[in-house]
Amino acid sequence: MDQAHLYNGSLTAEQFLFYEIRIAAKYYINGKTIEEAIESIKKDNLFQYPTERQVSRLARACYRRLDALDNEQLIHELAFAPGEIARQINLYAIMKYNRLVWEFMIQVIGEKYSSQDFSFLRKDLNAFFTRLQAQNDSISAWSENTVNKIKSVLVRMLVETEYLDGIRSTILNPILLCEELEEGIRANHDDEALPAFNCFR
Repeated sequence: MDQAHLYNGSLTAEQFLFYEIRIAAKYYINGKTIEEAIESIKKDNLFQYPTERQVSRLARACYRRLDALDNEQLIHELAFAPGEIARQINLYAIMKYNRLVWEFMIQVIGEKYSSQDFSFLRKDLNAFFTRLQAQNDSISAWSENTVNKIKSVLVRMLVETEYLDGIRSTILNPILLCEELEEGIRANHDDEALPAFNCFR
């Protein structure tokens, strides 16, 4: 992860996009430009949105995450692997693209696993954002509403990837990192991300 990467609040709109990124990955693998992919997705209503308005923006978000993944094998697995594996890879893709998610997963979730502290409380999220706001002017300028939305998206991502059983859960599940993603993370020299997936080997 390039630490010069700016923080952005796009997570409020982009969220997990699992269904969408699986579709986008197939176009990406076939060498389709983002414009070609958007055209096909709209034509066949592949995202199944009620209107086309969001299709372009969210397809572009998926392509940016695939670019950030920068690993052909992982992109292929994201498109075709069973859901459980692909969900983990999607989380990693979001981490690679979004600095805030990267830091949350490593500094909060990875730290929890490394210290064998499986509690996950609202105060953990609050402390993470308080620290970020103290360190970064752009984040300290975000409205309370934006911060609360991002917190809820982060929690829902943890539910989607089975770190949590539900949005009110206060216990982290002992995640098992899939072999495909572990190989991809190591190939990308992102070993510091492994604790976020409860991997310490």
